[in-house]
Amino acid sequence: MNLILGSASKSRKRVLERQDWDFQVMTADINEKAIRFDDAKQLTLALAWAKAEEILKKIHQPSILITADQVVVCNGVIREKPVDEKQAREFLESYAIYPAEAVNGICVVSTATDERLLVSDTSKIKFKPIPREVIDKLIEEKNIFAQAGAFSAEDPLLSPFIDYIEGSLDSIEGLPMDLIKKLIAELGGIN
Repeated sequence: MNLILGSASKSRKRVLERQDWDFQVMTADINEKAIRFDDAKQLTLALAWAKAEEILKKIHQPSILITADQVVVCNGVIREKPVDEKQAREFLESYAIYPAEAVNGICVVSTATDERLLVSDTSKIKFKPIPREVIDKLIEEKNIFAQAGAFSAEDPLLSPFIDYIEGSLDSIEGLPMDLIKKLIAELGGIN
Protein backbone atom coordinates (compact mmCIF):
# COMPACT_ATOMS: atom_id res chain seq x y z
CA MET A 1 0.00 0.00 0.00
CA ASN A 2 1.40 3.40 -0.96
CA LEU A 3 1.65 6.20 1.57
CA ILE A 4 0.90 9.69 0.31
CA LEU A 5 1.39 12.92 2.19
CA GLY A 6 -1.09 15.39 0.76
CA SER A 7 0.82 18.50 1.74
CA ALA A 8 3.50 20.84 0.43
CA SER A 9 4.51 21.72 4.00
CA LYS A 10 8.25 21.28 4.62
CA SER A 11 7.54 20.79 8.33
CA ARG A 12 5.04 17.97 7.75
CA LYS A 13 7.40 16.31 5.26
CA ARG A 14 10.26 16.53 7.80
CA VAL A 15 8.07 14.96 10.53
CA LEU A 16 7.09 12.06 8.24
CA GLU A 17 10.69 11.54 7.04
CA ARG A 18 11.73 10.88 10.64
CA GLN A 19 9.56 7.74 10.56
CA ASP A 20 11.71 6.09 7.88
CA TRP A 21 8.60 5.35 5.83
CA ASP A 22 8.53 5.46 2.05
CA PHE A 23 6.02 8.05 0.92
CA GLN A 24 5.29 10.42 -1.88
CA VAL A 25 4.04 13.98 -1.74
CA MET A 26 0.98 15.22 -3.62
CA THR A 27 -0.63 18.61 -3.26
CA ALA A 28 -4.18 19.86 -3.60
CA ASP A 29 -4.91 22.84 -5.76
CA ILE A 30 -7.75 24.31 -3.72
CA ASN A 31 -8.65 27.87 -2.76
CA GLU A 32 -8.17 27.65 1.01
CA LYS A 33 -9.50 31.20 1.49
CA ALA A 34 -12.87 30.08 0.07
CA ILE A 35 -13.32 27.76 3.06
CA ARG A 36 -13.96 29.86 6.16
CA PHE A 37 -15.12 29.09 9.70
CA ASP A 38 -14.68 31.10 12.91
CA ASP A 39 -13.86 27.94 14.88
CA ALA A 40 -10.24 26.76 14.45
CA LYS A 41 -11.07 23.06 14.71
CA GLN A 42 -13.93 23.31 12.24
CA LEU A 43 -11.76 25.34 9.84
CA THR A 44 -8.79 22.96 9.87
CA LEU A 45 -11.00 19.87 9.58
CA ALA A 46 -12.85 21.36 6.60
CA LEU A 47 -9.56 22.24 4.89
CA ALA A 48 -8.01 18.80 5.52
CA TRP A 49 -11.17 17.18 4.10
CA ALA A 50 -11.19 19.45 1.03
CA LYS A 51 -7.51 18.69 0.34
CA ALA A 52 -8.22 14.96 0.57
CA GLU A 53 -11.19 15.23 -1.80
CA GLU A 54 -9.03 17.00 -4.40
CA ILE A 55 -6.01 14.68 -4.12
CA LEU A 56 -8.13 11.52 -4.21
CA LYS A 57 -9.01 12.37 -7.84
CA LYS A 58 -5.32 11.85 -8.74
CA ILE A 59 -4.74 8.53 -6.92
CA HIS A 60 -5.21 5.36 -8.99
CA GLN A 61 -3.77 2.61 -6.78
CA PRO A 62 -4.38 1.38 -3.22
CA SER A 63 -2.95 4.02 -0.92
CA ILE A 64 -3.15 5.65 2.45
CA LEU A 65 -3.53 9.41 2.05
CA ILE A 66 -2.76 11.85 4.86
CA THR A 67 -3.91 15.45 4.53
CA ALA A 68 -3.73 18.12 7.18
CA ASP A 69 -4.23 21.77 7.86
CA GLN A 70 -3.07 23.91 10.75
CA VAL A 71 -3.84 27.28 12.21
CA VAL A 72 -2.45 28.86 15.33
CA VAL A 73 -4.78 30.33 17.92
CA CYS A 74 -3.30 33.02 20.12
CA ASN A 75 -5.32 34.91 22.71
CA GLY A 76 -8.52 33.60 21.10
CA VAL A 77 -7.64 34.77 17.57
CA ILE A 78 -7.01 32.42 14.62
CA ARG A 79 -3.69 33.02 12.90
CA GLU A 80 -2.83 31.58 9.54
CA LYS A 81 0.30 32.37 7.53
CA PRO A 82 1.35 36.01 8.04
CA VAL A 83 0.40 38.30 5.17
CA ASP A 84 3.31 40.69 5.58
CA GLU A 85 6.38 41.58 7.63
CA LYS A 86 4.40 43.72 10.08
CA GLN A 87 1.99 40.90 10.88
CA ALA A 88 4.83 38.36 11.21
CA ARG A 89 6.59 40.65 13.70
CA GLU A 90 3.37 41.16 15.71
CA PHE A 91 2.78 37.41 15.84
CA LEU A 92 6.30 36.60 17.04
CA GLU A 93 6.38 39.37 19.65
CA SER A 94 3.07 38.22 21.14
CA TYR A 95 4.14 34.64 21.91
CA ALA A 96 6.05 35.72 25.02
CA ILE A 97 2.77 37.08 26.40
CA TYR A 98 0.26 34.47 25.20
CA PRO A 99 0.87 30.80 24.39
CA ALA A 100 0.18 29.71 20.83
CA GLU A 101 -2.16 26.77 20.24
CA ALA A 102 -1.40 24.75 17.13
CA VAL A 103 -4.75 23.39 15.95
CA ASN A 104 -4.50 20.59 13.38
CA GLY A 105 -7.20 19.07 11.23
CA ILE A 106 -6.12 15.62 10.02
CA CYS A 107 -7.76 13.42 7.39
CA VAL A 108 -6.45 9.90 6.75
CA VAL A 109 -8.02 7.92 3.88
CA SER A 110 -7.64 4.35 2.66
CA THR A 111 -8.30 4.34 -1.07
CA ALA A 112 -8.68 0.54 -0.92
CA THR A 113 -11.78 0.78 1.29
CA ASP A 114 -12.68 4.48 0.86
CA GLU A 115 -12.74 4.68 4.66
CA ARG A 116 -11.93 8.18 5.95
CA LEU A 117 -10.96 9.27 9.42
CA LEU A 118 -11.15 12.97 10.31
CA VAL A 119 -9.76 14.16 13.63
CA SER A 120 -8.50 17.28 15.36
CA ASP A 121 -5.38 17.67 17.49
CA THR A 122 -4.16 20.62 19.54
CA SER A 123 -0.84 21.35 21.22
CA LYS A 124 0.38 24.48 22.97
CA ILE A 125 3.70 26.30 22.81
CA LYS A 126 4.90 29.28 24.83
CA PHE A 127 7.98 31.28 23.94
CA LYS A 128 10.29 33.42 26.04
CA PRO A 129 10.73 36.94 24.63
CA ILE A 130 12.24 36.63 21.16
CA PRO A 131 14.95 39.27 20.60
CA ARG A 132 14.36 41.82 17.84
CA GLU A 133 17.48 40.71 15.94
CA VAL A 134 16.18 37.13 15.86
CA ILE A 135 12.80 38.30 14.56
CA ASP A 136 14.59 40.43 11.94
CA LYS A 137 16.60 37.40 10.80
CA LEU A 138 13.48 35.19 10.64
CA ILE A 139 11.73 37.82 8.50
CA GLU A 140 14.80 38.17 6.28
CA GLU A 141 14.93 34.39 5.71
CA LYS A 142 11.20 34.45 4.71
CA ASN A 143 10.47 30.83 5.82
CA ILE A 144 7.98 32.07 8.41
CA PHE A 145 5.67 33.35 5.66
CA ALA A 146 4.89 29.72 4.76
CA GLN A 147 4.00 28.78 8.36
CA ALA A 148 0.79 29.19 10.32
CA GLY A 149 1.40 31.67 13.11
CA ALA A 150 4.76 32.70 11.56
CA PHE A 151 6.90 30.10 13.30
CA SER A 152 8.42 26.65 13.19
CA ALA A 153 9.35 25.33 16.63
CA GLU A 154 12.20 23.42 15.00
CA ASP A 155 13.78 26.54 13.51
CA PRO A 156 17.28 26.77 15.05
CA LEU A 157 16.82 30.53 15.49
CA LEU A 158 13.58 30.07 17.48
CA SER A 159 14.09 26.82 19.38
CA PRO A 160 16.31 28.40 22.11
CA PHE A 161 13.37 30.65 23.02
CA ILE A 162 10.80 27.89 23.62
CA ASP A 163 9.58 28.18 27.21
CA TYR A 164 7.42 25.03 27.17
CA ILE A 165 5.32 22.73 24.98
CA GLU A 166 2.07 21.06 26.06
CA GLY A 167 1.46 18.20 23.66
CA SER A 168 3.98 17.10 21.05
CA LEU A 169 6.53 18.86 18.88
CA ASP A 170 5.19 16.86 15.91
CA SER A 171 1.76 18.38 16.52
CA ILE A 172 3.26 21.88 16.72
CA GLU A 173 4.96 21.13 13.38
CA GLY A 174 1.61 20.15 11.81
CA LEU A 175 1.64 16.33 11.84
CA PRO A 176 1.00 14.62 15.22
CA MET A 177 2.65 11.25 14.54
CA ASP A 178 1.24 9.29 17.49
CA LEU A 179 -2.23 10.15 16.23
CA ILE A 180 -1.31 9.50 12.58
CA LYS A 181 0.06 6.03 13.45
CA LYS A 182 -3.13 5.19 15.34
CA LEU A 183 -5.33 6.31 12.41
CA ILE A 184 -3.26 4.36 9.87
CA ALA A 185 -3.53 1.25 12.07
CA GLU A 186 -7.33 1.69 12.24
CA LEU A 187 -7.39 1.69 8.43
CA GLY A 188 -5.41 -1.55 8.24
CA GLY A 189 -1.88 -0.18 8.28
CA ILE A 190 0.71 0.18 5.57
CA ASN A 191 2.70 -2.77 4.30
